[in-house]
Amino acid sequence: MSGGIVIAAPEPGLTERDIVERAVNLRPVLLERQPETERLTHYPKDTHDDFLRAGFYRMLQPRRYGGYEFGLPAFYRVVTEIARGCPSTGWALSLTAAHVLQVATVFEERAQDEIFGADGEFRAASTVAPIGVARPDGDGHVVLDGTWPYSSGAPYSTHYVGQTLRAPDRPGGPPGPPVLFVAPRSVWTVLDDWRGVLGLRGSGSNSIHMEQARIPAYLTREASLLDLPVEGGSLGSALHGNPMYAGRAPSFFHGELAAIMIGTAYAAADEYARVVADRPLILEPGRTRAELHDYQQHLGEALGVVHTAEAALQRTAEEWMETCHRNATGGPPFTTAEDDRLALMFLNAGRMTWDVLQGSLFRTAGSRHARDGERMQRYFRDAATYWTHVGPSMAEPLARRVGCDRLGQPSAHIPLIP
Repeated sequence: MSGGIVIAAPEPGLTERDIVERAVNLRPVLLERQPETERLTHYPKDTHDDFLRAGFYRMLQPRRYGGYEFGLPAFYRVVTEIARGCPSTGWALSLTAAHVLQVATVFEERAQDEIFGADGEFRAASTVAPIGVARPDGDGHVVLDGTWPYSSGAPYSTHYVGQTLRAPDRPGGPPGPPVLFVAPRSVWTVLDDWRGVLGLRGSGSNSIHMEQARIPAYLTREASLLDLPVEGGSLGSALHGNPMYAGRAPSFFHGELAAIMIGTAYAAADEYARVVADRPLILEPGRTRAELHDYQQHLGEALGVVHTAEAALQRTAEEWMETCHRNATGGPPFTTAEDDRLALMFLNAGRMTWDVLQGSLFRTAGSRHARDGERMQRYFRDAATYWTHVGPSMAEPLARRVGCDRLGQPSAHIPLIP
């Protein structure tokens, strides 16, 4: 670690076990706030304040800048527990607390000093698709214009981590390479357009709008979130002395989504256990569905799958950390092939939970629990919306790339997103 700005963490002695326990303890509160979260289209300020006190936004943040530098397994555990209380809230928390990892990985020290400021407050929405162009103004700044949709967690974000393209070198020419940028809250606005969606209605996935937004050029990098320059280490791993800041992003993002889906499936299992225990049999009103073998089996099989998915999530997170360590300490680099393999493992964990949530828990809970306002309906809607996300849409190209790598065939030409 070099000299320069150093910010003390709010609770220097906080442990990974402590922060997971805080997430578990918040679940009942989040469960009760689900309707309000959907009505607001983002989680309420009380929840935001709870997260600030708990330190959730600082889990992956470098200690140098007031964070805790917890590893991926602990981060995913917290996301799973929060999503078990409210999937929309888990989605928004994860997708604002996570992007600090990429910022701390690829931006130079001067940029990070400015981004984290005097107090280390950093929460960032992001989207992976490049929008608009970045135009240098000739005075050491870059001007941004555009509207970036699906910016989950935007209402409470302090920054925006965005993708754009470099402006053409000549009028009418093709745009330049991808540009990754960090824009402070002062240069963008949140549009009130996160409405009319099937699920994740409380995730605050609003659009971000910039009009002639001017940021220092050192808050930009010619890089893509889908292909960060980390092989052999990174600016961040050297600056912070932590290999975690030398990892690729796509597999990490798939792990986030898997953690949210696993939490959602646990929530559906919790609700299933509640509703079958409360449902009397039509011909034997003194007994409930919980006493019938079929419902016991449905729940047990579902829990078996979800537990397996969580085990896969945690082990793959450990592998991600191990790959970072090798990459930053002279071992095998963190290649695109490794990234694809880990991403597919995370994606499969998420897909397992979707299959059991919709095919077993939702299907057999009963149509009365498919009504508006019912938690089981909400979990189904949230999980179905996950399945339409750009992440799961990568399943086929990821599988093909992993297969090509095993067969010794070229895979770099297979795009992850159209």
